[in-house]
Amino acid sequence: MRLQASQSSFLSRTELSPPLKWAGGKRWLIPAIVPLWEGHSHRRLVEPFVGGMAVALGLHPENAYLNDSNHHLINFYQWLKRGLVVELSMVNDKEVFYRYRTRFNELTRSGCYNSKEGAELFYYLNRTCFNGLCRFNSKGEFNVPFGKYKTINYTDDFTLYTSVLAGWEISQDDFSSIQVRPEDFIYADPPYDVEFTSYSPGGFSWDDQVRLAEWLARHPGPVVASNQATKRILALYEELGFYRLILDAPRMISCTGDRTPAKEMLAVKGVWD
Repeated sequence: MRLQASQSSFLSRTELSPPLKWAGGKRWLIPAIVPLWEGHSHRRLVEPFVGGMAVALGLHPENAYLNDSNHHLINFYQWLKRGLVVELSMVNDKEVFYRYRTRFNELTRSGCYNSKEGAELFYYLNRTCFNGLCRFNSKGEFNVPFGKYKTINYTDDFTLYTSVLAGWEISQDDFSSIQVRPEDFIYADPPYDVEFTSYSPGGFSWDDQVRLAEWLARHPGPVVASNQATKRILALYEELGFYRLILDAPRMISCTGDRTPAKEMLAVKGVWD
């Protein structure tokens, strides 16, 4: 099934949904972030780890700087900003899925992943693969299997996003390299402090977690950071002077039968100054 957007359609910023499925997406967290953002909505929103873009679309700032280390994700967003119209034939079919996955990995190996075709294939794989996971092997190849959904709603026309993204800068870099202004409002949602962190080649180690927290602590403007509320994450942000909020996340600790809700940390600095 496909959803076709019309040029004459009207869709406000608050009604736009994230265009991708994204493991660990923060749409559920927006009600907790909005009160922290409201007094700063005149500022530029900076997201060093934009992921599924749920927070930016939920807060709908006029100006934003959105970054991620996943170059396939950023390529898709760059084409989204241009007014992506998918011409790829999209069907929920196992044979088609693996053929497209092979083609996507060919583009990656040849260095042509930043093409329109690369963006279209990335979107299709994201919607069709198992649980919308974004995972790569040691060779940088997408290796998530077919998802086996009964039905999938594919979107052909993303032109409704162009006006929203018009004032948003999109980049692919390490968080420490992005050009942050002193007055920026930073929302950081790095890979969780858990065992599996291969959302992009290279992963995100504990040293990276510490490097990020210290980088955020040095920012003179308002900062909100989310992460799994592990003991060492809580201790790290406490030592750096952040106020910490603990929330129940809409996911379970593991798939081993433990149905205990995971705990999410929001670390806050400079929001109420």
